[in-house]
Amino acid sequence: METRRITVLSAGLGVPSSSRLLADQLADEARRKLSAAGYEVTVDVVELRDLAVDVANNFVTGYAGPRLAEVIAGVEASDGIIAVTPVFSASYSGLFKSFIDVLDPKALDGKAVLLGATGGTDRHQMVLDYAMRPLFSYLRARVAATAVFAGPQDWGNTDDGGNPLSARIGRAADEFFRLLDGAQPGRRQAPLESLPFEQLLAGISTGR
Repeated sequence: METRRITVLSAGLGVPSSSRLLADQLADEARRKLSAAGYEVTVDVVELRDLAVDVANNFVTGYAGPRLAEVIAGVEASDGIIAVTPVFSASYSGLFKSFIDVLDPKALDGKAVLLGATGGTDRHQMVLDYAMRPLFSYLRARVAATAVFAGPQDWGNTDDGGNPLSARIGRAADEFFRLLDGAQPGRRQAPLESLPFEQLLAGISTGR
């Protein structure tokens, strides 16, 4: 059985977070579609607020601490990325952009990406096509045509003029699935595990 690994990047700042809620719904629907097609699916959820200090230190020192380095390696080893950010000042959050900036410029080359955003008014939904999509296109990712914006009226509402949030999530997840189906040009091998010196020495002494 083929495996598809998805990393979910949630840039929500609150607890609970509407960005995390949207990210979870997108991931659940993508997992359901991939599983139905016979794929084994692994989903890793990353709360970027937990990495805020590590990201800031990376800018100052040029070095990614162990926790941040592990997340970066996970992103690089993923087949697909679901990226969701709250909207601030008509754009993605500073934390979201800062994390993207610490990635290797080629880390997302060829990867399937599904975009989502949350905000206090529908006017913010333009951030998807005028800020997020150009960013990921610049990084040469393969971005699903449908991106999902969720405002306050979407939560708990099953009737928003014939285009409920669940329908938008379903369409976006279907496009994301089609990007993940078949050969994956953006797949990278996971980094080799670094063994402790004592263990390496023991291996040499026993002739392994």
